[in-house]
Amino acid sequence: MSIRDWPDGERPREKLHARGSHALSDAELLAVFIGSGHRGASAVDLGRDLLLRAGGLKPLLHAKQKCSGLGPVAWCRLQAALEIGRRYLDSELRESEALTDPAASARFLKARLTAYPYEVFACLFLDNRHRVIAFEELFRGTIDGASVHPREVVRHCLAHNAAAVIFAHNHPSGVSEPSAADRAITLRLRDALALVDVRVLDHFVIGSGNPTSLASRGWI
Repeated sequence: MSIRDWPDGERPREKLHARGSHALSDAELLAVFIGSGHRGASAVDLGRDLLLRAGGLKPLLHAKQKCSGLGPVAWCRLQAALEIGRRYLDSELRESEALTDPAASARFLKARLTAYPYEVFACLFLDNRHRVIAFEELFRGTIDGASVHPREVVRHCLAHNAAAVIFAHNHPSGVSEPSAADRAITLRLRDALALVDVRVLDHFVIGSGNPTSLASRGWI
């Protein structure tokens, strides 16, 4: 049956207008981007099939190339929507007078780092009122004392004239529990940056669930 033959309250677009985007399932949201189905399969059916073959919404959205069954126009729309979400979170941070909400920082950093299949160490540079100056991905690979160089972090802080920083790195395994190496490099960076009067406010570990804050555990 075509979506046109569905009751108004069940059609994805009409449902979105009436009840808001939060009321739609993942497959229904995908159907809005797909636009139309084909003989024997509605756009919602195609959305369900895509989710099943990709292993869920996250791997589908973060696929580096067009997925089978998803046309190039719909794939471009999905990638554009994902980037709009990232930029919205970026503007949310930059437009705030001061970065006082750890949850906002965590959302932004998770959106930036969660898709990488390898570890990425990044930094939010802040001024003396804790307003965002810049965000940079500094290192890639296994995050340990050999791959994260304090002198490079210090150099970037001085280049941005930063007064404080928030670190983050992702665990591709999805487990956001900080390792002994994570704690060790955080303390090394804290001590190195203290020499140039830059404060380390937090270090978030990004996994599949909520990011873990080292500061909240008293490890900074």
